[in-house]
Amino acid sequence: MTSLPLIIVNPTSAGGATRKAWPGIASELSTHFGAFTCAFTARSGDAAKLAAKGALEGRILIIACGGDGTINEVANGILESGADASLGILPSGTGGDFQRTLKIPTRVADAARVLREGRMRRIDVGRASFVNHVGEVETRYFLGVASFGMSGEVIRRVKERDAGWLSGKASFALAMLQTTLALESTTALVQLDDHREKRLTVANLCIANARYFGGGMKIAPEAKLDDGQFDIVSIGDLSALRILTNAPQLYLGTHLGMEQVHHAHARHVTARPVQADEKVAIEIDGELPGYLPATFEIMPQALRVRCP
Repeated sequence: MTSLPLIIVNPTSAGGATRKAWPGIASELSTHFGAFTCAFTARSGDAAKLAAKGALEGRILIIACGGDGTINEVANGILESGADASLGILPSGTGGDFQRTLKIPTRVADAARVLREGRMRRIDVGRASFVNHVGEVETRYFLGVASFGMSGEVIRRVKERDAGWLSGKASFALAMLQTTLALESTTALVQLDDHREKRLTVANLCIANARYFGGGMKIAPEAKLDDGQFDIVSIGDLSALRILTNAPQLYLGTHLGMEQVHHAHARHVTARPVQADEKVAIEIDGELPGYLPATFEIMPQALRVRCP
C-alpha cells in the first residue's frame, strides 16, 4: 500500500502536446502539489488498467492527465476495482468538457492547487451497455454525456483530423459545421424509465450526467452531478440552417426553450434502432465505443472526485 498519488498521463492527448509539455507539467506539479508517482499510457485501455491496479494497491488519489477520454478510462478503472480511491483531474486534452462542469482550472499551477487543497465530492456516474465494434455487449461507465446522432460524426471528424493548429473548441466547432452541412437525421426507439417507448427522429439525443460536451457546448445546462438522474436533451429533426443559426444558443445553454428541443429527466434509458440491422453509433465521454441498442442507468454518488 502507498499513500503517494498516482498520475496517469496520456502523452497523445491534446494532439500529442501533452508529451512535449510533460516536463513542465511535472515541474509545476512538484511545486504546487507535492510528491507523486506517474505512469504513461501507450494505447487505448491502458489508463483503465493502470487506475484499477493503483486503486487495488491502496492509492488514495488517482489523477488523470489528459482529455475526457483519459478521465473516463481512469474513472472506469477506479470503479471496476471496487476500491475507495478518488479521482483527480489534471486537464490536458482537446475537449475538456467534464472539467468545465466541475470548474477545474486549465492552468497547471491552479489545477495542482485544487488537487492539493480541494474538497472531495461524491458524484453520480452513468453506466452504459451497448454493442461494441466486434458485435459483443460491453458495459462502460461515463461521467459526462452519452449521445447518438450527429455527435458521433462530430467526434469522428475531430479524431481523424490533424488539428494541432486548432484549439479544442475550434476543432469541435469546425467538425460540427461540416457535420451539420452533411446532416442526416437519426431515428430510434427510446424509452425513459417505465414510460412508453417512443419512436424519435432527432438530429441528436443526449443522456447527460454533466453539462458540457462537444468541446464546450452547454448541452444540458440544468444537469447536476449529484441529483441521481440524467438530463435527457433531444434536438429534433431540424434543418442544417436552423441548427447553424441556433448554434450560439447550444454553446451558451439557452436552447432548452427552442422549438423541437425537448428536456426530460430519467434514471434509466433504453434506445434501439428501428431496423435491427441498422448501425447507429453512440458517443460516450468523447469516445466512439460502439452502437445501439444500448441501455443507460444512473449510479448515484458512485465516485469520489477532488473538486475546487
